[in-house]
Amino acid sequence: MKHSIIFVIIAFALTGCGATSNYLAQKTKTVEYYRIFDIKTSASRQVVSKAASDGIGRNAGNAQEATPIPASGEIPEKPSRFKLVNPLEGSKLALLAGGGGGSLGFRMATCEGASWTAQAQRNVAGSNSLNLTACLFQYKEGYHLDLYAVFTKQEGGLNQISRDMAFAIVGTPEEWTEKTFLDIVRSIHAKTGAEVTLVEAQPEIAGTPWLDSIDSP
Repeated sequence: MKHSIIFVIIAFALTGCGATSNYLAQKTKTVEYYRIFDIKTSASRQVVSKAASDGIGRNAGNAQEATPIPASGEIPEKPSRFKLVNPLEGSKLALLAGGGGGSLGFRMATCEGASWTAQAQRNVAGSNSLNLTACLFQYKEGYHLDLYAVFTKQEGGLNQISRDMAFAIVGTPEEWTEKTFLDIVRSIHAKTGAEVTLVEAQPEIAGTPWLDSIDSP
């Protein structure tokens, strides 16, 4: 009770400042991240998949992984790419979600033709679960690693103060997503010596942090 009173006092103090009034404006935002990396190496699917698994395991203890058997014995000339689908498309629930501005939160990535896949979730304070998908596609010159994450978060209101306190301790959803992505790539780079380059990204990345040590913060 005492802490709640303190939060209310702070909130009213903030509303007295025009520059910070937006802090208490309640908003719902859907955030999507994706990265596609080109990994040039002659390492086997088993070696690269194991390295990717070790990387995601550093941040996600509940990852669901699979190593599908290739439909064809031939390695393709060009890598495949993840696809986004809405499993609720065409349903009444999808129409309701779309009307509320949350349709993106129902999208999920598929990894058809991938050599290794992983899915992980993380409960985020003040939002729905963060869903992360990783797809490893083999091709003639190496592999493509496609990474996708989506979550819907709440901002503003009196609860924003407690959310900020929680994020200061455990990190923001964006920080966890970025670190998880990077650790997968860093693990592959460290264990195979592969030449790794970024092909696509949203949001953009500054520098080449995926080439840093696996133990970089």
